[in-house]
Amino acid sequence: MSKLAEFRALEQKLAAQLAELESLKNDNVLKQEIEFDGKLRSLLGEYGYSLRDVIQILDPSARAEVAVLPAKNARKPRQIKVFKNPHTGEVVETKGGNHRTLKEWKAQYGAGTVESWLS
Repeated sequence: MSKLAEFRALEQKLAAQLAELESLKNDNVLKQEIEFDGKLRSLLGEYGYSLRDVIQILDPSARAEVAVLPAKNARKPRQIKVFKNPHTGEVVETKGGNHRTLKEWKAQYGAGTVESWLS
């Protein structure tokens, strides 16, 4: 399609949309809806409520749906692991492998040996 034909097609579409816009501006139902929306928003601002708050107040089923939503997927708590050093008798309780003393033991005795100390 040439640029001129494309320009004329867009110009026709624009003219049709402008005509539709003018007819909507003269529509009484649209004027009433705009007036209602303006009054509603000013009233909500006056009382400090949002549209979501009003929906929750007026529609109990919407409130029930919000309450039914599950909590964030929480993983189960980690299990405490107890390591006892047979050489020193020292005991370390940890939920993860990032314990300072445990790291030192693994560096000194080897990871496999330290894991065997798990009680």
